[in-house]
Amino acid sequence: QVQLVESGGGLVQPGGSLRLSCAASGMRFSIYTMAWYRQAPGKQRESVASITSGGNTNYADSVKGRFTISRDNAKNTVYLQMNVLKPEDTAVYYCNTRLGSRTYWGQGTQVTVSS
Repeated sequence: QVQLVESGGGLVQPGGSLRLSCAASGMRFSIYTMAWYRQAPGKQRESVASITSGGNTNYADSVKGRFTISRDNAKNTVYLQMNVLKPEDTAVYYCNTRLGSRTYWGQGTQVTVSS
């Protein structure tokens, strides 16, 4: 059974940094694209970043230059390094992957950017 478990969220001041982690189990982690999404209160869930099995990355325009997605296949873990955080980055961040026709989500981790 595929499980995705996020960690690393918290409260940070504007301009600060956080690193999110997503530990995956029950899947051949190294061969699948992994992604981060976020959902702010009252808004739809949106894609933040993704990384393919080959290490190719893609970012939402709103986070380009500030966020970095990476993966450690030996640890079955994907990371999201978030720098220069802004109040509008406040959201629940979710880890995501697709295996064939099935989509899997983690439970989410709250990121709050506030002074």
